[in-house]
Amino acid sequence: MPMPRSIGMRIGFAVLGTALSALGTARAQSPSPNPMTVPAMAGPLAANPHPVSFDGGPLGNIYVTGAVSGLGLLQSEPFPSDHQSRADLSNGLVSVQNTAGLVQFFAQAGLYSFPALGAPYLQSWKATGEFFGPVPVAYAKLMPSDAFSVEVGKLPTLFGAEYGFTFQNMNVERGLLWNQEPIVSRGIQANYTTGPLAFSASLNDGFYSDSYNWLSGTVTWTINKENTLALAGGGNFGQTGKNALPKSPYFYNNSDIVNLIYTYNRAPWTVTPYFQYTHVPGNALLGAPHDNSTIGAAILASYALSDRVSLAGRAEYIAATGDALSPNLLYGPDSSAMSLTLTPTWQNGIWFVRGDLSFVQAFGATAGSAFGRDGAGTTQGRAVIEAGILF
Repeated sequence: MPMPRSIGMRIGFAVLGTALSALGTARAQSPSPNPMTVPAMAGPLAANPHPVSFDGGPLGNIYVTGAVSGLGLLQSEPFPSDHQSRADLSNGLVSVQNTAGLVQFFAQAGLYSFPALGAPYLQSWKATGEFFGPVPVAYAKLMPSDAFSVEVGKLPTLFGAEYGFTFQNMNVERGLLWNQEPIVSRGIQANYTTGPLAFSASLNDGFYSDSYNWLSGTVTWTINKENTLALAGGGNFGQTGKNALPKSPYFYNNSDIVNLIYTYNRAPWTVTPYFQYTHVPGNALLGAPHDNSTIGAAILASYALSDRVSLAGRAEYIAATGDALSPNLLYGPDSSAMSLTLTPTWQNGIWFVRGDLSFVQAFGATAGSAFGRDGAGTTQGRAVIEAGILF
């Protein structure tokens, strides 16, 4: 049963109160500089360089960080299940972790939403219930050396150039390519680094299906301090049955994904172009006997105008290659789409404000599968503002 909106809002404000209280009482214990690398952040938002910490005995220093933010959204041509305007808690998350020693851990808890271009918006209380619950990411990490580690639990995906939660990304909303990727998977992951190369391999349940029949991995080459190149690939080596949950769609659970991601990072620029290919098998019992694939490309960039102000943007194009008997992966089995997003950001210490202006255009859409109450619209514009703290 969905959580009532009033309860979800009370939980969100409780998280905010706890976070601000912790900041006020534990600042004296804050180390410098920030030792955290998770949750990963693409910028331009930066984590608090003086996180709260306390002595965890044999586990060493325990760090408490998080994000509390709200958003407002206006859009044209809303989907039948959506509204023209929204106000919501986009993040009410607290993270707890240690970062040294043989045994390490990371756990993230609270409310969250996943605003994504070209898709209906789910309120945070509903997204939390229908996706990964109030503890979306949590894992234990065994690290016998600086070069090798093993993680077990609810793990962030290895795919894509955009992360799950809004504060981790250049833009408030995720893009069209992100819509084809898993967000969190349960499983085990091994990591190994040698020289400029870093390898990760994972056995997991893909789109959170509870069937551990996915293999995924990445190879990252740090060419130099400004340039990196990553190849990610994987997919289902078995077959996962039908699941009606939005986090575990049948066709995606049985897909294969390949990413090629390049990142240039030299102040004031961060530029990340990437390519994505997915293959999705058909299923005659579900009315789509033919296979389908998507081919997409995107470029994400951020430019720092000053220490506090930056401007980010994203452009992308994605096309499905199926036919009328293939699964619908976009706005019809053989449709395509492009998007443009512009995101100005201001951050001062732990406080930030930013906004998205975005536009999505669908091509070759099947009647009833695109935008608007009747699914006949081919364009959607959005204006989003997000404000909050990173503590």
